[in-house]
Amino acid sequence: QVQLVESGGGLVQPGGSLRLSCAASGSIFRVYGMAWYRQAPGKDRELVAVIPSGGSTNYADSVKGRFSISRDGTKNTVYLRMNSLKPDDTAVYYCNADIATSPDDEALYWGQGTQVTVSS
Repeated sequence: QVQLVESGGGLVQPGGSLRLSCAASGSIFRVYGMAWYRQAPGKDRELVAVIPSGGSTNYADSVKGRFSISRDGTKNTVYLRMNSLKPDDTAVYYCNADIATSPDDEALYWGQGTQVTVSS
């Protein structure tokens, strides 16, 4: 069984910063791509940033230059550094990871979500 646990959300003023973390644990053989999504009230879930196990990162246009995704392979953890936050960034943020529990068993897993609220 694999679990993804996010942390780091909260209330921040416009222009502020937050860092989200998401740690994968359980019976992990290998972690491939990891990503952050978000879902604002009344809107569809959208991709924010993705970081593959090898290769370059990718970001939604709305967060380019403000957000930075990174990962620590030794801890099976992905981070999302968010700077210059805007009220439009308010959403529940979810991490997502492509994880193999054996050489023949691979699946996508989701965290439970962490609330980020940007408001004065």
